[in-house]
Amino acid sequence: MPDTFCGIDFGTSNSTVGTPIDGNVVLCPLEGRHVTMPSAIFFDYEDQGTHFGRDAMSLYTAGVQGRLLRSLKSVLGTSLIDEVTEIRGRGMALREVISLFFGQLKTLAEHAIGTPVDSVVLGRPVRFVDDDDAADRRAHEALLGLAREQGFRHVETQFEPVAAALAYEQGLRHEELALVVDLGGGTSDFAIVRLSPQRSAHSDRSADILACAGVHVGGTDVDHDLSLAKVMPHLGLHGHLRPRRLPMPSSYYHDLATWHRVTLLYRPRVLAELRLLLPQVEDRAMVQRLIEVIAERKGHHLAAAVEAAKIELSASDPACVQLPLREPLQVPVTLAELNEVVVPSAQKIVAAIVRCCAEANVVPTRIDSVFLTGGTSMIPEVRGRIAEYLGGVRVVDGDVFGSVGLGLGIDARRRFGAADRV
Repeated sequence: MPDTFCGIDFGTSNSTVGTPIDGNVVLCPLEGRHVTMPSAIFFDYEDQGTHFGRDAMSLYTAGVQGRLLRSLKSVLGTSLIDEVTEIRGRGMALREVISLFFGQLKTLAEHAIGTPVDSVVLGRPVRFVDDDDAADRRAHEALLGLAREQGFRHVETQFEPVAAALAYEQGLRHEELALVVDLGGGTSDFAIVRLSPQRSAHSDRSADILACAGVHVGGTDVDHDLSLAKVMPHLGLHGHLRPRRLPMPSSYYHDLATWHRVTLLYRPRVLAELRLLLPQVEDRAMVQRLIEVIAERKGHHLAAAVEAAKIELSASDPACVQLPLREPLQVPVTLAELNEVVVPSAQKIVAAIVRCCAEANVVPTRIDSVFLTGGTSMIPEVRGRIAEYLGGVRVVDGDVFGSVGLGLGIDARRRFGAADRV
C-alpha cells in the first residue's frame, strides 16, 4: 500500500510540507530545490495566472499588475477570514484565497510522492488567539475546513512545538528533557517534552509531553513595531494637523505595517480621506510619501524591506530600509534599535516559557536542552533573554524554517503510515 500522507506547516511567513520519500520522511521540494515556500499568493492581472511563494513575491516586486496577499494565517480566528477583497474584478473571501494556497501545497506533495495524498497532519499553534477560547476554536475549525475543501479525507492537527520536538528527537542518542521554543512569524509556542530514541518508537506520546504554552507574538509583530518606530515617521506618523495640532490618524500606519492588513488601504475611500487631510498637514511632504505608497500599491514592498532589514541585522549591523518611493529614501536601522523595539515581545516570550515550566512543574535546571526554531529565534535580544532565564541550559539550533514541517511529516507517518494500517 503506497503512503498517502503528509504533514503541512502552514506558516504565517513560510510554509513547508513533510512527505514520505524512499522510506524516509523528508521536507518536500516546493519551489525548485527550495523546501520552504513563502506563504504568499499573487493574482496576476496580466496573464490571469495565480502564483505562489517566491514566484508570487518576485512578480509583485517586479511591478507586474496584480494583487499580492501574504501572512494569511493571521486571519484565522478573526472576522477578517470572511472579509471580501476584489480579485480580477470580483469579490473573493480571504478564506477562498487561503484554500487556494492549501491546494497548491497538496499538489506539490502529491507530485513529490507520486500518488494522491488523502491524509494530513496540520501544524497549529498552541494558541491561535490569546485569552479567547471561542476564537481559538474557530481558528482550529477553519484550518481543518480549509484542508478538507482541498480533498484531504483524514485531517488531524499537532501542536507546532511538539512537531518540532519530534524532528529534534531524530538526532538524539540518549534521553533528554527538552524545552522546544518555536518562534514563528505569527505566534511563539513552547513545549517541554521527554525525548529519546526508544520513546520515538511509541505510538502514543501524550505521556511524554509535560506541558505546552503559546503566545500570539511573532516575527510579524517585530516587523510591525520596527516599522512604526523607524519607518512610518518618514511617512507622517506623529505629525500634526492644523489649526489645533491634532495628531495625524495612526490607523493608516498600523495597517501599512501589518502584512495581512495592507490591502485594506487600497480601497478608494482611503486615498480620498488622505487627500482631504493633506491641506491640514503641517509637513505635507511626509504624508505625500504615504499617499504615494498607497496609490502605487507599494505597501507590501515596504513591509518586505522592513523584514529584510530585520533579518540582515541578525548577521550584520547596521542595515537600511529602502523606502519604495520615486525619490529614493534609505532609513538606517541599527541592531541596538532593533533590540530596543523587540524588548516587549521578548518579555512576553520569556513569560510564556515561565508559564510552560510552571505547568510542567519543571525548574530550568532540570531541562537538558532548549531547542530553538523559527525565524524570530535568530534575533539576538530574544535569544539573550531566553538564555538568561534558562541559565546554563544547552542551546540547540534547529532548522529555522523546516523543523515543524519535518516533525509533522513524522507524526503523519505515525498516524497514517501504511505499516500501521490493516
